[in-house]
Amino acid sequence: MTKAMETANWKTLRSNTVYENRWIQVQHSDVITPAGTPGIYGVVKFKNKAIGIVPLDDEGYIYLVGQYRYALDEFSWEIPEGGGPLHEDPLLTAQRELKEETGLTAEKWQHIGRIHTSNSVTDEEGFIYLAQGLSQGEAEPEDTEELHVRRLHLKDAVELVMRSEITDSISICAILKVARMLGI
Repeated sequence: MTKAMETANWKTLRSNTVYENRWIQVQHSDVITPAGTPGIYGVVKFKNKAIGIVPLDDEGYIYLVGQYRYALDEFSWEIPEGGGPLHEDPLLTAQRELKEETGLTAEKWQHIGRIHTSNSVTDEEGFIYLAQGLSQGEAEPEDTEELHVRRLHLKDAVELVMRSEITDSISICAILKVARMLGI
């Protein structure tokens, strides 16, 4: 990578917060672009890390969580996911979210990746985990969640990704990564 590729050729003239809640901050910036022209840029800054978990049982099945997503106005099948405080170890968030959404706990955890979910407009950083050695317990969803849990073979989950029936970016990345790791 060249030095020019490693450094920002953008100049920020001024930035201000135009909206904020407990999950996000929307920032508007007046900038000078790499071409030297004036411009604007909007960035959604996240106040949590995005965490995704592929719970894989001994028979090669994974667990998906289905729920209505308000921002999309549609139902979505995803791996168990959640947001974790920026200062918290992502593994702790992963363990909590898996239990909360599915009732599952895992004996073995493996960090399998770090992703940026939409890096042209957000600073959201995601972490994905493989969870194995599963034990079933009682799910504890948040009051904003109406969740449906589905168990299916990893091969079938890959097919759902390939047919665009799973569209969540963290889920796609995690499912395909685990499939590749296992030679599927």
